[in-house]
Amino acid sequence: MAIIPGLLLQLGLCWKTISAGQSSPTDASGDLNYELPTSNYETQDNITSEPTDILFQMVRLFLKVVQPHAFPEDVFREIIQKKFEPTVDYEKVAYYEMGILICVLLGLLFIILMPVVGCFFFICRCSNKCGGEMHQRQKKNGLFLRKYFAISLLAICLIISFGIFYSVVANSHARNRVRKTRKLANSNFKDLRTLLNEPTEQIKYILAQYDTTKDKAFSDLNNINLLLGDKISEHLKPKVIPVLDEIKAMVTVITMTKEALENMNSSLNALSDGNVQLNRSLDNVKYNLQRSLSDPECSTYPVNETCSTIGMSLSQLGINADFSQLPFVDTELANVKNILRTNLDDLVQEGYKSFNEIPESIGSQTVDIVADVKMTLNTIGSDINNITQHIPIQNMLPTFTGYINNTESYVHYYLPRLEEYDSYWWLGCLIICFVGSLIVVFYYLGLLCGVYGYNRHATPTTRGCISNTGGIFLMVGVGLSFLFCWILMTIVVLTFFIGANVEKLICEPYANRRLFQVLDTPHLLNEDWKYYLSGMILNKSDIKLTFEQVYSDCKRDRSLYSAFQLENLFNISEHLSIKERAGSIGNEFENLNIKLNIVLMDAAGRKALQDFAECGIDKIDYNAYLAQSSKYPTKVNLLSFANDLEAKANQTNQGTLAQSLKRNAQDIKMIHEQQVVPMIESQNTLNQSVKTLQHINDGLMEKVTKILHSLDSVQNFITNTSSVIDEEIKRYGRTIARYYEQYMYWVEYSITEEMAACKPVATALDSAVDVFLCGYVISPLNLFWFGLGKATVFLLPALIFAVKLAKYYRRMDSEDMYDDQLYH
Repeated sequence: MAIIPGLLLQLGLCWKTISAGQSSPTDASGDLNYELPTSNYETQDNITSEPTDILFQMVRLFLKVVQPHAFPEDVFREIIQKKFEPTVDYEKVAYYEMGILICVLLGLLFIILMPVVGCFFFICRCSNKCGGEMHQRQKKNGLFLRKYFAISLLAICLIISFGIFYSVVANSHARNRVRKTRKLANSNFKDLRTLLNEPTEQIKYILAQYDTTKDKAFSDLNNINLLLGDKISEHLKPKVIPVLDEIKAMVTVITMTKEALENMNSSLNALSDGNVQLNRSLDNVKYNLQRSLSDPECSTYPVNETCSTIGMSLSQLGINADFSQLPFVDTELANVKNILRTNLDDLVQEGYKSFNEIPESIGSQTVDIVADVKMTLNTIGSDINNITQHIPIQNMLPTFTGYINNTESYVHYYLPRLEEYDSYWWLGCLIICFVGSLIVVFYYLGLLCGVYGYNRHATPTTRGCISNTGGIFLMVGVGLSFLFCWILMTIVVLTFFIGANVEKLICEPYANRRLFQVLDTPHLLNEDWKYYLSGMILNKSDIKLTFEQVYSDCKRDRSLYSAFQLENLFNISEHLSIKERAGSIGNEFENLNIKLNIVLMDAAGRKALQDFAECGIDKIDYNAYLAQSSKYPTKVNLLSFANDLEAKANQTNQGTLAQSLKRNAQDIKMIHEQQVVPMIESQNTLNQSVKTLQHINDGLMEKVTKILHSLDSVQNFITNTSSVIDEEIKRYGRTIARYYEQYMYWVEYSITEEMAACKPVATALDSAVDVFLCGYVISPLNLFWFGLGKATVFLLPALIFAVKLAKYYRRMDSEDMYDDQLYH
């Protein structure tokens, strides 16, 4: 049983040196996710429940009744401290053992008295006493007594049978469990070897993950122009882009103004020329019509009325609009053209380009700092590798592996002997159970033959052979009871004393961990050490490292580093210096000074915008232009006039007058098509241009002033963005440092909480004590003595009732004069 506790201590000693070096947590963020590979262990945590467990629980309840006292921690401490010397206060031991000792004394009394009573009973029977006389006297209650004795004996035999059954079950259970001991041991040793092999692979994995972390950091550093530049651009974009968009829109407005002014001039020029030509053409038509009306036909009725009407309408053939009064906009056009000599569109594009080049500018200004940070990260990688190399795990593994091999050889050497002894034990228990079963079988045969062969009409001297055989079987059972019951009780007392004490002093306190609390008593196992484990493993006995804490931590599958508090030998956190190293990475960016040379609009562009606001389009009399451009070119619609003229020509005699009028009507239509329609188009162009300029002029000065103010404000904001840039640089630096921090915290956490998880140690201890000793050996042993003891104790009343009952089944040599009524 000392194998596994020793194994636990050796694990601590081996890892005493291993504790030199690593780090912490796991709270991974972003794309970095670390997960330390762990092994799967074969050994189960606890014993699988079985139907027989209720029998074992029944025995434990019996022991609680027999031994109700709590675990004697003080007595245990005193015994260990005095090393079982005679000076130990054994009165306390006797007080604790009182219930067990009373049961043992009763058993010893049973063992001593039963052979003596058997001898006297044998002598008494040979003297025809104690029921040995083959004469049965008549009793009034003889019928009742026979039935009472038979039923009582049957009930007691059933109880004895259950007791023997318990013993058989315990024997079978022990044999089956012991056969599994080899598999259990192999499973535990395999898990322990897995535990030894884990750290090497886990350290390799931890080191490999730094490359992943470094690659992620390098990727961000290589893209600093995008990651940092885009962040800065995002801060500037809401202010810069709207201003550039407004300037770009204003450049479009200037171009539209130039086009509108050019359209106005060309329209005015076309309208002025058209007006002169139209007036001349209309005068010619009027002259021709007047000549046509001088035709003699106009003096005849009714043509004279038509001619009179035509003559009165000639006054309508004249121009309606006078464009000669509208001035040209040459000055304003010249001003706008002069403004457009400054290529505002290119200046705006330069502003966009200057803003879009922020990432490139940042990339060029951070070349040196990126190289320094990469060098720092490479240095940190080398430091981590050196720290892990200082963990002497490789040197300790052969020693510990040798210890495991020796222990395994020791276990495998004794396992065949254990299996051999178990065969002897199993055979011996079978023999013991057979003896008990043989006794109760004779009782059952006696009852069967007695009850079956009993003849109520037969007298004691005339009883049948079967009935007499039943009585003989009962007496054989009585003889066997006297012969073997003291031997059975001897076995019960021995197994009871051993099993009960192991259950109460080892199994039960181990299950509730009171045993660990005793072992953790300061200065108990070594007078010079306050805490034994810390003195052995850490060479610092004042550190509170207890068996209970180590067992609990290993049970929860914590790492050996945490379970054995190895930070007292090699503090991982101090060697990793997470905050210091992360701070050094962040400090690399602290002194980075990035300047943004962004010019949204130079002085020439600003002057051009100001000149546009003062180009003179605000002084144009737009109403005058709109008034003239909205007039129809002629006083009358020439097309309608021509159609009407043709209609009136048709009212004449279709002579020369009619021909002349129709010819003039065609001339008027031609004038409309060739002169009036183009003038109308020119008027529309003029009207649209005037309206466009009028719309542009509406609040132009305020718009330009607002743009220039916004431009000054944004340019000033860009000039004073050092705080924004510094904050983004710090945030970016923290991001790079966080990769390192995240990795290093994971390293620290992995080593302190996950690497070399010591659950196999607790499992091995449980397998040795809770499973093998208590589950495989003591629980079946306790059930064995419990069942055998119950059967043995009840043999005493069984033999009494058997002796009494045999008198009613055996054939007597003599009898009283029987009254049939009384007898039957």
